[in-house]
Amino acid sequence: IDGFWQSILGTQINVGCLLASGSSYQIVEGPKNATVLKGSEARFNCTVSQGWMLIMWALNGTVVLSLTPKEPIITNNRFTSASYEVDGNFVSEMIIHDVQLSDAGHIKCSLQNSDRDGSAYLSVQVMGTLLIPSSLVVTEDEPCNVTCRAVGWLPLPDIVWEIGVPVSHSSYYSFPEPDDLQSAVSILTLTPQGDGTLTCVANLKGLDVHKSAAVNLTVIEPPSGNADKPGTSLPTWAIILLAVLFSLLLILIIVLIIIFCCCVSRREKKESSYQSEIRKSANVKTNKEMMETKIKSGNENYGYRADESRTTKISSLPPKSYEPSVPVQCSTTYPQQGPDGHQPAPVTRPHVSFIMASPRKVRNVTLV
Repeated sequence: IDGFWQSILGTQINVGCLLASGSSYQIVEGPKNATVLKGSEARFNCTVSQGWMLIMWALNGTVVLSLTPKEPIITNNRFTSASYEVDGNFVSEMIIHDVQLSDAGHIKCSLQNSDRDGSAYLSVQVMGTLLIPSSLVVTEDEPCNVTCRAVGWLPLPDIVWEIGVPVSHSSYYSFPEPDDLQSAVSILTLTPQGDGTLTCVANLKGLDVHKSAAVNLTVIEPPSGNADKPGTSLPTWAIILLAVLFSLLLILIIVLIIIFCCCVSRREKKESSYQSEIRKSANVKTNKEMMETKIKSGNENYGYRADESRTTKISSLPPKSYEPSVPVQCSTTYPQQGPDGHQPAPVTRPHVSFIMASPRKVRNVTLV
């Protein structure tokens, strides 16, 4: 029993010694933030005091490299280490080869049996390409535009222009492309007066790196008929005035054409109405004359027969009584005895005589 308790006591003493020895080392200086290009190397240093037993490097919470006093423990060939001493302290350096965008994030250096650690942040930037024409031919003293496109940059670069040609005016502006968050466009506007080179320069933010692309500018003289010689070109206000006057003249011509068409149409309607009235008056006059002629002379009735001669002969004969064959009933008044007893004279029977002439045929004529 005594031996058992002695062994337990010895173990506790050994653990205490290890803890005491482990607590004597610490991180003197942790890694610092770094910004690198995609495809390059990233280096982080962690300085610890002597007596350390195990150093661990983690990327975004995953241990990618470990070191012991004897040798490093490498689990990924892209993560290697270097070590050296500075002022009696041990410096562990982690090297990340061929940095990718996925490597961006938190870097942590920690010690075994220690609550303290050192951390930093890795930023990865991407240098894309510049697209610009290799050569341009422009006209002297005429404004022209030169476009430079930065494609596949992260973050977007600052684009500037280096003008190596004589110009009377130059300016440029840049803007990101709305459909591509990793691309930008810069447009240079200038009025060249000679040959030279234009250079588009893209600078990455946070890094002292840049990329450039140049275009050779060839300037030609304007055609002789269109050469803008001093004193021959019209000012802007004169060009605007001419444009306004031309527009007003065109509107006036259109209005005159419309008025002319309306007048011609109205005149044709008036002449047509006047001719219609003349025809109507002529027709009325003709009809009136025809009616007057008909009233005066009448129309010849070809169905009329001259019966007047016969009537004249019959009327010249002496009148004689003629009793028609048709019996005529006449009322007879019988004699009545008067109050004095005498009979009144008999009343003679009336005798009716008819002079029969040949019946005249009457024809009606309607004048239209």
